[in-house]
Amino acid sequence: MTAPVMSRPHAALWRWCGLAAAALAWAAVYQVNLPFWTWLLGDVVGVDLHSRLGDSLLFFFYDTTKIVLLLAGIIFVVTILRSFMSIERTRALLGGRREGAGNAAAAVLGVVTPFCSCSAVPAFIGFVAAGVPLGVTLSFLIASPLVNEVAVVMLYGLFGWRIALLYITAGLVIATSAGYVLGRLRLERWVEPFVFETRLRGKLIDPAQGLTWDDRIQMGREEVVTIVRKIWPYLLVGIALGAVIHGWVPADWFADHANGPFGVPIAVGIGVPLYSNAAGVMPLVEALHDKGMQMGTVLAFMMSVVALSLPEMILLRRVLKPRLIATYVGVVATSIVAIGYLFNVIL
Repeated sequence: MTAPVMSRPHAALWRWCGLAAAALAWAAVYQVNLPFWTWLLGDVVGVDLHSRLGDSLLFFFYDTTKIVLLLAGIIFVVTILRSFMSIERTRALLGGRREGAGNAAAAVLGVVTPFCSCSAVPAFIGFVAAGVPLGVTLSFLIASPLVNEVAVVMLYGLFGWRIALLYITAGLVIATSAGYVLGRLRLERWVEPFVFETRLRGKLIDPAQGLTWDDRIQMGREEVVTIVRKIWPYLLVGIALGAVIHGWVPADWFADHANGPFGVPIAVGIGVPLYSNAAGVMPLVEALHDKGMQMGTVLAFMMSVVALSLPEMILLRRVLKPRLIATYVGVVATSIVAIGYLFNVIL
């Protein structure tokens, strides 16, 4: 006697119910992430979360959970979407003559999906894996942490609408132009090959070739497991480094040394290793300005902190080769330095 086979409508219903339950569980965990770690470390373990050690520990556990959730969610969704279109077709739609427009669109997308520099990495991986041109994807990676509503509102509150508008404009120009330049350099050969591979049950396949929904969901699960397994050591090292340097910035030293003709590159050079989002770096921005640092230098420092960070580079290393990372940092940092000098002239 054979077991009854579930009918197609019932199988589809269970499939969609399972996906809905997984999405709700993901959203619930994402929402309770910070309260949970605050309660566990502060109330249960008894760590002083206002101390430097407590702040670093909370940062590490909260950010690790957040980025793993983002990585899993974005990779799963993007894998499902890319299963409907071959890589060649995606590149044909977004590449070539439309690359400049694609860079601008990706920069705008980054503005409306604000992540910190490390949180933007999962989306970057998903877009590259989906066949979106590398330069276009890099425009998103630059804009997402650089320009967001927190930065705009806080800059407006501290310095007025003119500074906020200049910052938005500069951020979009940097993201669009730097991504375009990087795209024209044709650096795809310095992306790790596994990022471009589409696999189902361990075998390379061509998307959009007679896949069922069960196949697509299975592809999403396998892609999440594969990428998380490949990058988790880099993830932990990057976030641990960010936790160590989180909140430690010698404002007095900056004010003394980051002025004069070489103030802008000094500020950018110091800002790159640090790791913070726009809200986290804003108190330091205000303090540096109050200490007499030029506005262009202050904004260049802020841009380098939120758009480039050593933890982000460590995360990117698993999917990008060192030459591409160095080229990316060089182009973006040079753009930020140029904007800093320009702001110092006009402000």
